[in-house]
This record gives sequence, structure tokens and C-alpha cells, in this order.
Amino acid sequence: MKTVLITGGAGFIGSNFVRHLYNKYPEYHLIVLDLLTYAGNPENIPNKIKDSTRFEFWYGNVNNAGLVDMLVSKSDAVVHFAAESHVARSIFDDRIFFETDVLGTQTVASCVLEHCNKVERFIHISTSEVYGTALASPMTEDHPLNPMTPYASAKAGADRLVYSYWATYDLPAVIIRPFNQYGPHQHLEKVIPRFITSALMDEPLTVHGDGSSRRDWAYVSDTCAGIDRVLHADLAKIKGQVFNLGSGFDLDVLSIAKKILNIMDKPESLIEYIGERPGQVQHHISSTNKALDILGWQGEINFESGLRKTIEWYSANQDWWKKLAWMKHVPIKSRKGGVEYY
Repeated sequence: MKTVLITGGAGFIGSNFVRHLYNKYPEYHLIVLDLLTYAGNPENIPNKIKDSTRFEFWYGNVNNAGLVDMLVSKSDAVVHFAAESHVARSIFDDRIFFETDVLGTQTVASCVLEHCNKVERFIHISTSEVYGTALASPMTEDHPLNPMTPYASAKAGADRLVYSYWATYDLPAVIIRPFNQYGPHQHLEKVIPRFITSALMDEPLTVHGDGSSRRDWAYVSDTCAGIDRVLHADLAKIKGQVFNLGSGFDLDVLSIAKKILNIMDKPESLIEYIGERPGQVQHHISSTNKALDILGWQGEINFESGLRKTIEWYSANQDWWKKLAWMKHVPIKSRKGGVEYY
């Protein structure tokens, strides 16, 4: 039996990955560590998993070294999702991002190092935000790191910290940089669920600036399959490596708002333009070559299909998201000293 520790396993990607592993590997034992901040929700994990003898949940902070050390000591692999992950919130309150994303990662990496005779691999979930706006298209794993927000810079710090543990201590570490995600159980602060739930409530779909910023969009189940490939690949081929997990498909935010309204038969008059978000990344698109060549992975769900699946899920699970509706917009101070909601 393989035991996998998943930090941040009650969050969006983390909980989807828990379900993926539980359903695919019936012999695996899963341990989730989560502080259950606003984005971590125990309802994201089905009762059949929570009630299983193959599952353990620990409520706690990744900066609690004693707790993390105890959980790592029982694990064959560690997949580290735990992070503060919202750009606008990092502008509003940046300190917690560095405490969780950088220091929390240092705590987990140090515990993995302490138990490296048992832990077979340490998978760190970074983000494409570390790249900043694309200087080349598509963006390979060698693209310069130019983080443009406190969130992105905290994740860049954690990303390079994990790399340094591999370079210094030969830690069995792999870094994954997912591009923009969407799918079931995503917090309403993110753009696609925010648009969908706003449309369901006949409220304005607020678009930053002119909506021209473009992103690479990957459906969360595809990303979970990519992380699975990293978990089971030949370690000699992937240790110390960075892998983009993206679709290679990009689309601007305004077009997404219009697609959602069209699918849901809602008027485009619901679109409302607001000020450009500080630190906005104008363009991201992932190179998929390295993940395909080494992991044999590429996304299978096209954007139109994934978007329809996501709309169906939020339409059918209003009890899950309505309690979060008040958190869709975050107040930040503008450069002029006022308060704007993003």
C-alpha cells in the first residue's frame, strides 16, 4: 500500500486530486492536511472518502512543523498544494501569502528531507503566474520568471526554494506549474465560477479593463491526470524537473464571459466593465511539449466541453456555492488611494 500526503487537499485542485487517486488506486492510503481557510472546504471531499479507512484528515497549518513532520514520516509521497492562491487577495493582504506559500513550503520540504529515506518523491504545485506576461509563445518551462503580483512572487519564491532543495540536498522533488484551471468545486473568487454564478443570479459579470487579457485554460480533471503521471513516472527522468500543465489553448476573458452567457441563454448586457486589476498578466499560453514527451500527458477535454460541464455542475450544486456568494469580490486599494472591488 502506498501512502500519499496531500497538503491543501480540501481546496479546489487538491480535492479533485484526492477523488482522482481514491477512485483510481483502491490500494492507496490518502492523508489530507488542510487549514480549511476560506478556500478549503470539507464539503469538497465526498462522504464515501471521508468515511473510508483509506483516508485520514488532519486539520492544521503547513507551518506547524511538528504536525507536518509526523504526517510526512508516514508517507511514501507528498503532493504539496497548500497555498494562498488568489491574486486580488494578495494585493489586499500580502503577508499571509508569504507565510503560507514560502515558509509553509520550506516547512514541508524540510520534513521531506528529514524523511527522505522513506519519501519517494515530493511534488510541489507551483503556478504559471510565476512567469508573468508571456515573452514568447507558447511559454516553455525555461521562460523567465517575472512575477507581477504578491501572490505570484510568493509562489515564485516557493518554486525556487523547492528547486534549491533538489540542487542542494538531492531531494526527490518535481515542480508542476499548472496554467489557469476551471471545473467543479472552484471558489467563486476565480473568474469562471464567478461568471457562471453571477449569470445564475442575473447579476453583472464584472470584466477587468477591456477583457482582452488571454489565458491558457485547463480543465481540472486533466490537470489531476497530469499530476498522477508525475507521481508514477520514472523518478530518474523527472527529479529536479519543472513541468507545465496547460492545454495550449488560450482565450480572452471577455470571450469567456460571452460564451457563458450564450450557453446559459443570458443577455450580454449583464457584462459590466471595471478598472484593470493591478499587476494584470496580459497573456499566458503553455507549451505542452515537455509534458507530452516525458510524461506522455496532454489535456483531453476541450474548452467548450469543459465549460459546459462546469456550468452544469454549478447549476446543479447551488447549495454548495450560494453560501460563498458574498466572497466573489475582494476589496483592494487602488493606486489613487480609493477602494475597488475585484
